[in-house]
Amino acid sequence: MKKIVAIFTILFCLIGSTAVFATDVGNTQGKQTNNLIEEVTKEDNETVSKLVDMKKNEEKSLEQYKIDYGSDSYGFAAYLLHKVQIYSIPFCFIGIALSAIYQYVIGIRKLDVRDKGFNVMIAIVTLFIIAQVLPLIFAIVVKGWGV
Repeated sequence: MKKIVAIFTILFCLIGSTAVFATDVGNTQGKQTNNLIEEVTKEDNETVSKLVDMKKNEEKSLEQYKIDYGSDSYGFAAYLLHKVQIYSIPFCFIGIALSAIYQYVIGIRKLDVRDKGFNVMIAIVTLFIIAQVLPLIFAIVVKGWGV
């Protein structure tokens, strides 16, 4: 047992180690490295600026919801429901595909798995419909009836 632990430790050390080669900044290879570092920092700055822009757009969207619904709590709830509505689409398609695999592929040999796949598919479709209709119902109740 001690030999196995020692072998795994040595393997992890060998796999985890990397070689570091230092270069002189004055030569051309060092200049290329500096150019590469400048390009990476430029890309990082562009990424950071894109993330900041996305955050500002989401904050503007949230403020617009708050203005449209006339309350911070109703606006925040509408914003969250809208996000749930958008993100439920891919998750439901993936869930339906997986449950169809359980029902039609694995369920050919095992009947209990087929029933499980069918029940999960019904549940996912139900959640999908709820996630798509709930923002509409919320908007009708809050805006239409002025609750």
